[in-house]
Amino acid sequence: MILDMPLLDNPLRDWLTVFAVALTINVAIGAIKWVILNRLSRLARNTQSRVDDSLVFIARATRQWLVLGVTLSVATRLLNLPERVVDVFTITATVALFLQIGMWLNAGIGFWLERYKSRTLATDAGAATSLAALGFVSRIVLWSALMLVTLDNLGVDVTALVAGLGVGGIAVALAVQNILGDLFASLSIVIDKPFVLGDFVVVDTLSGTVEHVGLKTTRIRSLSGEQIIFSNSDLLNTRI
Repeated sequence: MILDMPLLDNPLRDWLTVFAVALTINVAIGAIKWVILNRLSRLARNTQSRVDDSLVFIARATRQWLVLGVTLSVATRLLNLPERVVDVFTITATVALFLQIGMWLNAGIGFWLERYKSRTLATDAGAATSLAALGFVSRIVLWSALMLVTLDNLGVDVTALVAGLGVGGIAVALAVQNILGDLFASLSIVIDKPFVLGDFVVVDTLSGTVEHVGLKTTRIRSLSGEQIIFSNSDLLNTRI
């Protein structure tokens, strides 16, 4: 019979069983996601609780193809596979798992930032600047940490990698020191708040209203309508 044909020392019937188990789990998770996005999201609009809102945010970040990569690897434990094939499934599942965790945590950060923005932006014009910098730094830390954890679980010597990245980081920092200067200047603006969005400022002979404070530049709208773009580091080195 066709179902008894061997494939990597396992009958085709067992392979079909494994795929069926993986797809069943994947469909079940997809159904839970659908319920959260369609039923719970409606309920969330009518409640003051933030728990259901956060679940909706996180559910949107669930990727079925990543879930399938994990469930398929788990299901193949039912088979007697060569070590190299097992390693391929293990690597796939590890990368998929931590990538999905990263997407969930990234969605959590986005939810927190949106919630904080909605509560404070009306009373604190500097909140938008703080949120932009905080979100950028948080996501860099998140994905860097997840990358190191993933590599560590894959058997990579993370200690040597971190040491190598440290040396490489110094070289990169020297090459992009002007960009880093603007980035740290942006953080100084966020923390010290010499001005916030909506403030009218005078810089040398130029003046206008602060419209946007980014990671590298600050944009000011002059009284005549032109948009003036300042480098953050140059702006902090100038009397305002």
